[in-house]
Amino acid sequence: MDLILPNGQPRLGTLDTPVDHVNYRDFDLRSVMDRPRSRLARYWRFNQFQFISAMGPDWLMGLAVVDLRLVSNAFFYLYDFRSGEMQECSWLSPLALGTDCDQDPEGGRCRFARGGTRIDIRGEGRQRRVDLVASGVALQLTLGDDEAPLRVCSRAGYDGWVFTRKSAGLPVSGEVRWGDRVYVFDERMRGTIDWSAGFMRRETAWNWACLAGKAGDGTVIGLNLAAGVNETGITENALWLDGELIKLDLARFGFDRYSPDSPWRVTTSDGRVDLTFEPAGVRREKLNVGLLASNFRQYAGTFSGHVVGHNGRTVAVSGLRGLMEDHFARW
Repeated sequence: MDLILPNGQPRLGTLDTPVDHVNYRDFDLRSVMDRPRSRLARYWRFNQFQFISAMGPDWLMGLAVVDLRLVSNAFFYLYDFRSGEMQECSWLSPLALGTDCDQDPEGGRCRFARGGTRIDIRGEGRQRRVDLVASGVALQLTLGDDEAPLRVCSRAGYDGWVFTRKSAGLPVSGEVRWGDRVYVFDERMRGTIDWSAGFMRRETAWNWACLAGKAGDGTVIGLNLAAGVNETGITENALWLDGELIKLDLARFGFDRYSPDSPWRVTTSDGRVDLTFEPAGVRREKLNVGLLASNFRQYAGTFSGHVVGHNGRTVAVSGLRGLMEDHFARW
């Protein structure tokens, strides 16, 4: 299914049918004064990124490829809860040279190449494979059972839209080699996928929470919450319990931006989520390159509290690892 309809407008709302072509060049992009924009303007205004994470009791990792047309960047990090050590690497590529991302959220590829660094993310039906090779670092990761993703398309600002496809709580396999250390993805770990693209607001700020793991009673939990983006009549908030998708309402984040070690609290307006988050490690990045800027903080930490599934089933969350984010971006 194409995302953009024959009339040049996107399919908006929660989408049950897979979108296998984000045909953004067919979008009827106009200025705020309704002047039609050129195909070249559509190309330069379009942004796209993919973020992959996997987390478990001992460690977690995050990887992203971001194509902003004027520049692309990629990063990979691993936080070890046992040692408190954050290992990370990142790369920038002017004019997104060496970056090639398909507009197929289900089965496409995303590739990033810079110097000796190679990243390849491949959608393969219900699986997604991730390979990274860089100086002193190698990652091989497979995320499976991706059967119930959340697909959402919402308006962004006056003249744009954002499409996102998200999954959380997925089984993972593979390993990370970082120097002489080997980290193996085992049965205790679970992963997440975030594929997003669109004509985003020129300046965007958001908070985000991500959780994937096994509760004490054996329930597999996946969670994606956001505030500040994709909220024009719909949200990208979702809970997965044993692979079943449960759509959530508005999320509220309570935290002190200037006291980064203090706990967070996140809840949803439908009462299905009430969690606290204790940050442990953080990946920070500040980028200011003329037209583009980013103030990015992504925290690794521990969630506790509860979530509520269908029929009022309450699942206790205790000691599950996950991520919180506070981000300002000027695209």
